[in-house]
Amino acid sequence: MDQQTPSESGFSPERRASVLVETLPYIQRFSGSVIVVKFGGNAMVDEALATHFAEDVVLMHSVGIRPVIVHGGGPQIGALMDRLGIKSEFRDGLRVTDAETLDVARMVLVGKVNREIVSGINRHGSLAVGLSGEDAGLIQASARNPELGFVGDVESINPAIIERLLAEELIPVVSTIGVDPSGQAYNINADTVAAAIAGALGAERILYLTDVEGLLTDVDDPSSRISRIDLSGLAALTADGTISGGMIPKVQACIDAVEAGVGSAHMVDGRIPHVLLLELFTDLGIGTMVLPDGGVAADGRGVDGVAS
Repeated sequence: MDQQTPSESGFSPERRASVLVETLPYIQRFSGSVIVVKFGGNAMVDEALATHFAEDVVLMHSVGIRPVIVHGGGPQIGALMDRLGIKSEFRDGLRVTDAETLDVARMVLVGKVNREIVSGINRHGSLAVGLSGEDAGLIQASARNPELGFVGDVESINPAIIERLLAEELIPVVSTIGVDPSGQAYNINADTVAAAIAGALGAERILYLTDVEGLLTDVDDPSSRISRIDLSGLAALTADGTISGGMIPKVQACIDAVEAGVGSAHMVDGRIPHVLLLELFTDLGIGTMVLPDGGVAADGRGVDGVAS
């Protein structure tokens, strides 16, 4: 293969070296740490972005980070239901899940989406192992509301199976089907599951891949992105109505994770190639970092409000 010149690759040797030097303290900081990634949005359905995601996860693993992937699959479930002629019903943004819909959800999440993520990672080495929350009692669930059918909430996480896989230097990939003590399965929101798993593992960070730039004070202005905020700041923005609509569940998941002891939670734009590396290994990051009150970011800085 012909070697690219600096102009062809877009970076001079000096710039490449400076990028590597910038990543070093972050690699040293996070080596050995558990980082949970909730995989979703466009990054899941765009083939190129999914490929970049798999590459990022493998690189994280290769420098000593212990990644855990949690995924949903709402659009894929909806697509298969349409193909099967099954009508979807929603209440308060949640899909009503009867027995037939639950079967479709299990087929899609466990049999399709999970396998695709595992396969994408394993193109770079035999590293990923697919799990359902039903495996080894990983996700204990209960019904959220009888009117929603088999939509569940997390009752508890038994992280033993994930910890065993991490000890073997493998990458767990978790689909969010939980089970109650009777063996009844439930479909659970992936953001909620990711936060619960991160808390149970004592993760250093949790990253949520979204289809927005991060948390914006003005949804029509990308430059209003908040780069760092603590729990008190989030509470204030929720109270004054700045955080509303579809951002509320994402923000709540970040709050849940941090309150469960995760070092920081991040909302990042999964539409950006290699977004995980940019958020983890660069000085500025490109999403929104949620810190505990009085918390300090990896670069030693605390909350700094709106990004310039």
